[in-house]
Amino acid sequence: MAVKNLAMVYSAELEGVNAKLIEVEIDLNVGIHSFGIFGLVDKALHEAKERVNSALKNSGVKPPNRENRKITINLAPADVKKTGSQYDLAIALGYLLATKQIAEFDTRDKIFLGELALDGRLRPVNGALSVAQLASEKNIRYLFLPIENADEAAAITSVTVVPLESLSDAVAMLEGRKALVATATASSAPQSANAPDFSEIKGQENAKRALTIAAAGSHNIFFIGPPGVGKSFLARAFAGILPGVTTEEAIEITKVWSAAGLHPKGLIRERPFRAPHQTATTAALVGGGSDAKPGEISLAHRGVLFLDEVAEFQRSTLDALRQPIESGFIRVSRAKGSITFPAKFIFVTAMNPCPCGYHGDSEKECKCSAYDVIKYQKRISGPLLDRIDLQVKVGRVKLEELRKGELEAEANASVRKVVERARQVQQARFGGEAPKTNSEMSSRETRDMVRLTPHAESFLETLEKSNLSPRSYYRLLKVARTIADLDEKDSVTPEHLAEAFSYRLRDDDNNPR
Repeated sequence: MAVKNLAMVYSAELEGVNAKLIEVEIDLNVGIHSFGIFGLVDKALHEAKERVNSALKNSGVKPPNRENRKITINLAPADVKKTGSQYDLAIALGYLLATKQIAEFDTRDKIFLGELALDGRLRPVNGALSVAQLASEKNIRYLFLPIENADEAAAITSVTVVPLESLSDAVAMLEGRKALVATATASSAPQSANAPDFSEIKGQENAKRALTIAAAGSHNIFFIGPPGVGKSFLARAFAGILPGVTTEEAIEITKVWSAAGLHPKGLIRERPFRAPHQTATTAALVGGGSDAKPGEISLAHRGVLFLDEVAEFQRSTLDALRQPIESGFIRVSRAKGSITFPAKFIFVTAMNPCPCGYHGDSEKECKCSAYDVIKYQKRISGPLLDRIDLQVKVGRVKLEELRKGELEAEANASVRKVVERARQVQQARFGGEAPKTNSEMSSRETRDMVRLTPHAESFLETLEKSNLSPRSYYRLLKVARTIADLDEKDSVTPEHLAEAFSYRLRDDDNNPR
C-alpha cells in the first residue's frame, strides 16, 4: 500500500467580525518541484510560500523548496475568499505532518492561527477572539495562536488557548517535548480616563439633564448652539456617565476592534467613544474596502459615535447613517457578496446654527444672510434628524456662573448610579439575558410597555397639531418612558411627556427642524 503524503489541519477565515472554519489540506506528489496554494486566495496568501519556506528552514527542518516534489495546498471550502497571513502556521504544520517531519497528532480538535516571520517567530493576527468563539461553537478544544493574541482569545473559557512565540514552540508542544501551557483567564485592555467629569460642567443644566436621559435609555442626542458654549465638552463628558459593559458586551466590542486590526490587549472593558473628523469618507464611517474592515460606526458599537460640526460632513456620508441608527447593524455590499457589521451605538452630534455660528445668539450678531442660514441648517437632513430622540439648544453660560469657585454639579459617579438604576428597571421590564434599553423597543413593545395615565393620554392628544411623524411619535414615547424610569414611576405622566416633547426642535426655535 502506498504511503499517504496527505495532511489536514484547521485554520479560520474572518468574515466581518465572525470567523469561518477553514480546512488546510496538504498533498505531496512525485514530480518537478512546485508549491501552489489554491482555494480563492489573495496575494498575501500566495506570498505565504516564501514565509513558510524561510520559517521552516530557520527552525531547523527541511523546507518545501528543498523537496523535489509537487506540493499542493488547498484551503477549503473553495468558494470562500481567503485573505491575510493567518494561515502561515497551519500551512507549515500541515507540511511537516505530510512529510513526516513531526510526530502525528490529532488535528480534529485544534485550530492554528498565526503569521510567520522569516526566522520562525509568530506575529499577531486579526480576529483572535472571533476564532476562539468559532472553536467553542464547533467543540474544538485547542486554539494555537501568537502570544500577543492570547489574552484576547482567552475570554472564551470553553476553549484552551495555547500562546506561542514561534513555530518551534508549536512543534515542541505537539510532540510532547515541551509542556502545553495554556492562557488561564482573559485579561482586560487598559482603561482610559479621558472623559471629563460632570462636575466640571458649569451651568448647562438642561443639556446635562438631556445627557442623563440619553445615557439611561441609550437615546441619540443632538446639540445646537453658538461656538464655544461647551457642546463638544458635554459630548465627551457623556462617555463618563454610561454604565459599565457586561462581559457579553465586552466580547462584542473586542471582536470588532480585533477584526479592524487594532489588536486589543485583552477584553475591552469600557465603552468606545469615536469622534471621526469631518473629512471622513463614507467608507471610513460605515466600513468596507477590498478586505471589508469595520468602520467608525462599528468601532463605536456599544459605545458613542460623536460627530462634531455635523453640518460639515458630506450629506451622502450622513445619510448613510440612517439605516444603522435604526437597525443597529450595517450591511456592506460588494460584488463578491455582503458582510454585516454590528453598529449599535448612541449617536451624539453637535453643530452651529449657521456658518458664522451666531444665528439667534443673544450677545453676538449673526452676519449670515437668511439664505445662508437655511442652506447651512438643511445640511443635516430631516430623516436623519427624525432619528435623533433628544434635540437640545445649548446657550451661553453667564460669566458670573463660570467664575464660581466651587463645583456644585454632580460628579460622574453619582450620575452613573442614577443611570444604572434606570437601566436595571428597563432590564427587569424586558427580561431576557441580553441587555436592552428603551431606545431599542419596537413599535409593538412601545405600545405595550409605555403605560400612560389618563391625563397623559389627554395630553398626548394635544400634540396631534405638532405634525409628529410616526417615527417621532414612538421616539417621544420612548423618551418619556425613560424619564419615568429615572423618576422610578410605573406609568408615564403628562409631565414626562411634556419634558420629552421639550427636546424636539421646532421651526419657531430658529433651528433646522
